[in-house]
Amino acid sequence: MILDELALTFVPGLGSRGVAHLINLYEGAEEVYAQPEYKLILCAELRQDIATRILQKTGYAEAERELRYCEDNGINITPSNHCEYPRLLREVPDRPHIVYSIGDIKALSSPHILSVVGTRRITSYGETVCARLISELAEMFPDLVVVSGLAFGVDAAAHRAALAAGVRTVGVVANKLPDVMPAQHLNLAKEMVERGGAIISEIHSQSKQNGTFYIPRNRIVAGVADGLLIVESPANGGSLSTAKAADAYSRTIMAVPGRITDSRSEGTNHLIKTNVAQLVTSARDVAEALGWEVQSAVPEKLHYAPHSANEREQSVLNLLANSSDGVSLEKIAELTSLNISEVSVIMLNMELSGLVRQLPGKLYILC
Repeated sequence: MILDELALTFVPGLGSRGVAHLINLYEGAEEVYAQPEYKLILCAELRQDIATRILQKTGYAEAERELRYCEDNGINITPSNHCEYPRLLREVPDRPHIVYSIGDIKALSSPHILSVVGTRRITSYGETVCARLISELAEMFPDLVVVSGLAFGVDAAAHRAALAAGVRTVGVVANKLPDVMPAQHLNLAKEMVERGGAIISEIHSQSKQNGTFYIPRNRIVAGVADGLLIVESPANGGSLSTAKAADAYSRTIMAVPGRITDSRSEGTNHLIKTNVAQLVTSARDVAEALGWEVQSAVPEKLHYAPHSANEREQSVLNLLANSSDGVSLEKIAELTSLNISEVSVIMLNMELSGLVRQLPGKLYILC
């Protein structure tokens, strides 16, 4: 019963590792509750006070409240012994036994899952890299799922690049659902869900929001994917905790090199220098690092020839033809009625094919 699974996570002193340990031994919470106290102490190696709390049904009142809350707010509850639980997260020793989700959690059963993280203070270089790598990977692997943390910077750029490339994306948040933090990304989260992705969390509604959940959240970002790609990170960035978790879980870690003079690339460059992360500069590099089989017929880069520009691209070209000072992404989006993520991908492809170039201040002009 789902109530048993929920209740186990509310037992004081048990923790994620303790619950995972019990589920590994007994396959489900119902069987855990059926054990005599001496077996929980001797076989499961629990402290007596924790074994007593389990058999006294401690946590059931909280579990009942949580079940009602999830039903009222359209939140799905997936325990780790359920077939829809994220396939790779099940391997993690400190996995959350319960994943709360909105959207389609089955996206995390895709054979091609990549987590992308980085600094909140993303540069135009970081935005270009996110759009380019994810766009090319999506062309190679249409079932690609991109995972990140819905934060500002690289996280949001990765989610938007996935949406623009037509692949699913999943956000792992450090707060209770259905809330989204930061609130500015609520519309982004809604679009992610509408396009077949999901928003997931291990945080139940009765948790006190005290800012301590971000590091634990990072282990989930690392654990659900085949590999972790870090685009930009300062020397002490939060992305490095995600890399540490990914390393502990034997996940492939990759990093995009940055300028040695840029503080926002100190962390990624250090990961490469110390052989913690593999250096990647293309989607093919990412695929090869992960062992994903790439069809030889798939081109590594997509180029748009001027004569084959589609209607949206042509509208952008017409707009730039009337400006000699350059036009920003935001202005292009406003004047063409496209969303900013679509414009980012269009500009990247036209930049790669030599049609436009970027000026300082993220302004674009025709070449």
